[in-house]
Amino acid sequence: MKKLENKVAVVTGASKGIGAGIAKSLAAEGAAVVVNYASAKEGAEKVVADIVAAGGKAVAVQGDVSKAADVERLFTETKNTFGDVDVLVNNAGVYEFAAIEAITEEHFHKHFNTNVLGLLLVTQGAVKSFGERGGSIINISSTVTRITPPGSAVYTASKGAVDSITQVLSKELGPKGIRVNAINPGMVETEGAHTAGFIGSDFQKQVETQVPLGRIGQPDDISPIAVFLASDDSGWLTGETIIASGGMR
Repeated sequence: MKKLENKVAVVTGASKGIGAGIAKSLAAEGAAVVVNYASAKEGAEKVVADIVAAGGKAVAVQGDVSKAADVERLFTETKNTFGDVDVLVNNAGVYEFAAIEAITEEHFHKHFNTNVLGLLLVTQGAVKSFGERGGSIINISSTVTRITPPGSAVYTASKGAVDSITQVLSKELGPKGIRVNAINPGMVETEGAHTAGFIGSDFQKQVETQVPLGRIGQPDDISPIAVFLASDDSGWLTGETIIASGGMR
């Protein structure tokens, strides 16, 4: 029997990158997966098509995680399609680096609206949607909270909030049988990393010199950890932060 047979998972920001990899891996282990996206409809539909072609179950649902009405619709459609939720992966996020002189209100709110408020709103929706058997919440944070690179004040602050929220909610939701853990990836090669200009840059080379395993990550380095945290294999774990960075601290 597959590890996530008969479970329902919602993965936010799953149209590409780490989110897409996690959605496919959860589906491969038997979960019915809701592939959430904000604007990249084509990407989300491709992820669904890949899952279905491999024999899995998935549906794409649009929704801006920073908008309460969108989040409510996300879980209504999930309920109508697959039933109660068992697993939530809070993956939706944005990142832009900016020196202190360049930080604006827009820059700040862009990060905190999605990375923090969005995570809280979606978690609210999931808690209402979990059945009596509880569930697993997996927050995708970042190793920036440990390495604190220059120019990342706002992004690092938003992910620091994610780390703190993970700890708080693990205690708050534990009595309901809901586990809350975080994965903090190092630099991972995704579409977003390419768009940001990180891939092939001096920054990537600098990172790789500091990674004991000598390379940046791939989405497939992260998705098996999400499967573990979603499954009963991690049933005694909550409030944990798993640093997936090739050893970089």
